[in-house]
Amino acid sequence: MKAIGFNQPLPVSDPRCLIDLDLPEPEYGEQDLLVEVQAIAVNPADSKVRASARPAAGTWRILGWDAVGRVRAVGAKVAGFKPGDRVFYAGAIDRPGSYAQLQAVDARIAAHAPSTLDDEDAAALPLTTLTAWETLFDRLRVEQAVAGAANAIVVIGGAGGVGSMAIQLARALTDLTVIATASRAQTQAWAGKMGAHHVIDHRRPLVPQIEGLGLGAPAFVFSTTHTDSYLADIVELIAPQGRIALIDDPRSLDIVSLKRKSLSIHWEFMFTRPLLETADISRQQEILREAARLVERKTLATTRTRTLGTINAENLRTAHEWLESGQAIGKIVLSGW
Repeated sequence: MKAIGFNQPLPVSDPRCLIDLDLPEPEYGEQDLLVEVQAIAVNPADSKVRASARPAAGTWRILGWDAVGRVRAVGAKVAGFKPGDRVFYAGAIDRPGSYAQLQAVDARIAAHAPSTLDDEDAAALPLTTLTAWETLFDRLRVEQAVAGAANAIVVIGGAGGVGSMAIQLARALTDLTVIATASRAQTQAWAGKMGAHHVIDHRRPLVPQIEGLGLGAPAFVFSTTHTDSYLADIVELIAPQGRIALIDDPRSLDIVSLKRKSLSIHWEFMFTRPLLETADISRQQEILREAARLVERKTLATTRTRTLGTINAENLRTAHEWLESGQAIGKIVLSGW
């Protein structure tokens, strides 16, 4: 089968950082679906792993954690799927990914793809939807009010893939006032299009901008990027006993300042459930099923903004380069072989 992989960490400027390969078809287990991959999306995690992971000698690492495809075969313990079904999923970080014509994926973290979206639009959804949903409802538990706080959430990085979906989910499923941050005219317009009530500039101090809205101190903050840079502002602007979530990887994070306000901090890692096979691993299938229903009811929209052509090493290098530029809005997708 065709696949794209790497065997050493290299910068995106090096053409060897991602290579077209011909690999054996993957084996699949009793809990797995064997999927014919038809469209994929790229995520910051792809470029981070590509630039840092060191595959074992003589092996290739296959990235990719967003896919839509057709089920070719099902494992002996799989229920609810059959060959020919169209599915979408994010996958697991410790298994070969979706930069391949065939992928084995745990059926408990996959769901039937939204019937109203084509493959490219559907491929943009899984990882960011799961990350945003788990953050809002499993980590921050936004349905539980913070006493005395404004019923509001600040989404730092509102124009990125995760931020875009967090805004949509908060608007669709809660009565929170959504305050997004974005710095450029294009990203501010995008965050507004996704449904943010207010958009502020994260290049400027956040506290006076939040105060200027006249809402009071927000109950929740979801930081998708550069959390270490924004932490002081977050601690100042959030209400006492508020809840903070983050998904990025600061080299260090001094959280002593959270003590005075009794703030709580929650790390979201979408791969925790499949990586550790948690008791609630099927929660991800439930989330994707509900997301598909919301899409079909036109409550949620795809966040695809660019399609770069067929799935090959050259196009994926372009996608990684665009991600690393910091200019990406929404999601970048590739489709077909």
